[in-house]
Amino acid sequence: MILSLGSCSSKSDSNPSGGDEKAASKPAEELPKVEISQVGMQTVPRTMEYTATVEAFKTNNISSSTPGRIKSILVDVGSKVAKGQRVAVLDDVNIDQLKVRIDNAQREYDRAVKLLEIGGGTQQAVDQIKTELDAQRRQYTNLVENTILVSPIAGVVTARNYDPGDMTGSLPILTIEQVNPVKVIVNVSESELPYVKEGMNVLIKTDVYSEETFTGTVHLIHPRVDASTRTFTVEVTINNPDQRIVPGMFARVIMNFGESNHVVVPDRAVVKQSGSGNKYVYVYNPSNSTVSYNRVELGQRIDDAYEIISGVPDNAMVVITGQTRLADGAKVEVIKKSDK
Repeated sequence: MILSLGSCSSKSDSNPSGGDEKAASKPAEELPKVEISQVGMQTVPRTMEYTATVEAFKTNNISSSTPGRIKSILVDVGSKVAKGQRVAVLDDVNIDQLKVRIDNAQREYDRAVKLLEIGGGTQQAVDQIKTELDAQRRQYTNLVENTILVSPIAGVVTARNYDPGDMTGSLPILTIEQVNPVKVIVNVSESELPYVKEGMNVLIKTDVYSEETFTGTVHLIHPRVDASTRTFTVEVTINNPDQRIVPGMFARVIMNFGESNHVVVPDRAVVKQSGSGNKYVYVYNPSNSTVSYNRVELGQRIDDAYEIISGVPDNAMVVITGQTRLADGAKVEVIKKSDK
């Protein structure tokens, strides 16, 4: 019994802490390591870029309001036409017949007037013939307009759907587009409505002429905001005397709305929430070494940074690396700090 107790005492003395040895040797949980950067307010040019497709300033589809056989087409695709220029002629048989009837009605009217003057007719007869004559003249004018077709604009022929001898159908005979100027149509955020004015200049860039910048002018501001997109439509015209810019080209429209003061953060600080379009920035709190997960509204991109409309205060410190292990309120270890 004495030997046995001595043996137990010896084991106990060799490990005075007993079961606490494992707890003492367990390392403390490692904090996420982050790099932070101090950010602040900057003067930011208020420029916005919109994508658009170049369109003709005006498009006219040349057709006749009454069916008929095409006698001749005087232009072809690519032809430049002047305003008022004849472009197509339809069969004019009916015109000749109507002209004969008008001539006969004119002679009847002249006789009725003379008879009235000598007391051999009535005013009612004169008025009736005059009414018929005026109706035939209006019909003649309408028939001429639908037989000898002219271009209402100066432009270029972009489509021809028939040949001489064809009967007119549902398609226009010709399509003529005014390409000096051309225009682009963009949808601008409603927040910019106070800054867009008719006549203001904007910059236009195209992929085709990537080294050139063209000047456009705000031609028309549509008088309503689309409730579903919170945008309004702006039409911009571009002088195009040499017709280098053609409809269908891809264009970028750059509008300058002055300057504003906003916080600017490195693009590495911006985190996109998975499954949504929301953007966030982790803001570091030095008083307790924690981070907050702040939802932000982005402005424009400036080189390798973003303008922040809201969500990050001035002189804040934001996380720029190490965000993958973070959560709102998490405690972190700062391994590097960059000044603004």
